[in-house]
Amino acid sequence: MHPLEPDLYARLDRLSLPYRTEEHEAVFTVEDGRAVKARLPGGHSKNLFLKDKAGEFVLISALGDTPIKLNRLHPHIGTKRLSFGKPDVLLERLGVVPGSVTVFSVMNDAEHKVRLVLDAALFEQEFVWFHPLRNTASTRMRPDDILAFVRDTGHDPLVLDLRALSQGG
Repeated sequence: MHPLEPDLYARLDRLSLPYRTEEHEAVFTVEDGRAVKARLPGGHSKNLFLKDKAGEFVLISALGDTPIKLNRLHPHIGTKRLSFGKPDVLLERLGVVPGSVTVFSVMNDAEHKVRLVLDAALFEQEFVWFHPLRNTASTRMRPDDILAFVRDTGHDPLVLDLRALSQGG
């Protein structure tokens, strides 16, 4: 268990947000998670920790099968070109390690240094799954409850149709 996982569940309970956590083998990529997804119905997420050339940090939480074109994203979120953030900065800013990046990690960003972008496709699902700060479990919630959680952390996410942004020339 991640040391802050009890704090996550306490916050969800305080907000009266229903959730269910399922244990599973470690999942590092969307591809790794195929067997897990098969037994956990609902939308599964992928999460990217990014940094732009000006030093801004961005967390993207998207539906697992949503294509994300980083070279097309930055103009829509008001950043410079994006690249992947370094593991030590990920740990410092969001309190998680690579493979465990999750929307829930914004609770560790007390200084609000990380901007959050949510994929509109998440809100088309009845339930969505995110890692609870570790990649050996997944937590299921309703998309609107994820939004309530995020806002309780003081983050105001930008919701974008990432699939539409990835299409075209």
